[in-house]
Amino acid sequence: MHVSRKPITDRPIRFALVGCGRIAQNHIEAIKQHAGRCELVDVCDVDEASLAAAVQKTGAAGHRSLTSMLDKTSADCVVLATPSGLHPAQATEVAKAGLDVMTEKPMATRWQDALAMVRACDEAGVRLFVVKQNRRNKTLQLLKQAVDAGRFGRIYMVSVNVFWSRPQEYYDSSAWRGTWEFDGGAFMNQASHYVDLLDWIVGPVESVMAYTGTLARHIEVEDTGVAALKWRNGAMGTINVTMLAYPKNFEGSITILGEKGTVRIGGMAVNEIQHWQFSQPHEMDEGTTEASYQTTSVYGFGHPLYYDNVISTLRGEARPETDGREGLKSLELLIAMYMSARDGKRMNLPLAY
Repeated sequence: MHVSRKPITDRPIRFALVGCGRIAQNHIEAIKQHAGRCELVDVCDVDEASLAAAVQKTGAAGHRSLTSMLDKTSADCVVLATPSGLHPAQATEVAKAGLDVMTEKPMATRWQDALAMVRACDEAGVRLFVVKQNRRNKTLQLLKQAVDAGRFGRIYMVSVNVFWSRPQEYYDSSAWRGTWEFDGGAFMNQASHYVDLLDWIVGPVESVMAYTGTLARHIEVEDTGVAALKWRNGAMGTINVTMLAYPKNFEGSITILGEKGTVRIGGMAVNEIQHWQFSQPHEMDEGTTEASYQTTSVYGFGHPLYYDNVISTLRGEARPETDGREGLKSLELLIAMYMSARDGKRMNLPLAY
């Protein structure tokens, strides 16, 4: 794609934030951590109380609608921390205003909507960033390095577990939660970063078969799902997801078994290297003890690191780590899982564009 916007080198990067709810706080803190390199100039939310709280917290100008904000903003990049189903229309509106877009995951809840987002940003000559902050976790960076260096030899088996807890009150807290159009279920919303690991770390998936169920929550979407996967490199594996773990978040893990290595990264949110064994020693092994960290949040600490790459990209010093096309990869796998569960059949990838 051709980006028509020139690098910004003579002043801090300006961000505007749309959506001032739960995940927005991570963005506000990340921007604060990069003070000097960037600033938050506008915040926007349809909810008066959320907007007022964000204005008070940040000192940014407040707006009740995206359209009115775009008329006045001096931002370089607009951050979408709104319900997932709103991202496509909002990203298209921002792109047409000539501004770069950063969207939270998942980038969209429908495959055609996501393709349209990428197309709209391409046509406007603006960048589309898709937040995948978990890729910046030290534990996963180390695992990615080990796979890329060929330390496992041939990968045979991959297992991903997301055993978390989301009570009914969580879904009842906002009308959009637990809906197909705006949210997606346990796979698409809560586990999307783990679905992302399947392609990013192990490689392209050849086919997938899935089951989903709504076992306990009163919502449109699934609270539990399982999928069996076969990768193009021959590896096989599973992803098991539920939001019904008792009594609280229990595990977020990935295990890889190969001909020359076995690794398990676990904890509540892939924050602990619990097993790390290879046939040959390597200097990266020394980093395993310091890579593990304590976390009180399943979001991890990746947002500031993600912003570092976005800021550097807008300054012309780096390339985007996860742009719109990279975001499409995990969404394609998610959509394939849902289609398999709905139709009771194996889905082959890539999907027809």
